[in-house]
Amino acid sequence: MSGTLNKVMLIGHLGDEVKMHYFDDRNCIGRFPLATNESYTNKQTNEKVTNTEWHNIVVRNKGAEICEKYLNKGDKVYIEGRLKTRKWQDDKGNDRYSTEIHCTDFTFLTTKNESQSNGQNNEAQQKADNQNDAVSEPIGNEEDDLPF
Repeated sequence: MSGTLNKVMLIGHLGDEVKMHYFDDRNCIGRFPLATNESYTNKQTNEKVTNTEWHNIVVRNKGAEICEKYLNKGDKVYIEGRLKTRKWQDDKGNDRYSTEIHCTDFTFLTTKNESQSNGQNNEAQQKADNQNDAVSEPIGNEEDDLPF
């Protein structure tokens, strides 16, 4: 393969409302943090451990306006995009770097009813959590009869 690939796919929950920045000729950018979780059971202590990773999402123009209108803090969303590192200077003149996911496609995973309940635990969310727990189990630890 002679080409390169810069692709990110995330499913997570919004950590805050979408913050909009408008520019001169109807262009805009929406920014929001997205949290993804990894859960596993510590085999030594037998306790469940959850690690949260935060991602900075950037959405442009019409997509940003749609996200601002329909997404709320805590909503679950699928994000597809590419990584981009941005260089900027802080108040003291020091160079700083921020890695962002520039969104090219998204799908809302929280239903309208779930969004209106503001993150209350309901049956659908509990089923989704149970399915996620089943999926997060390590693969390949079972005994099998395969010859290879």
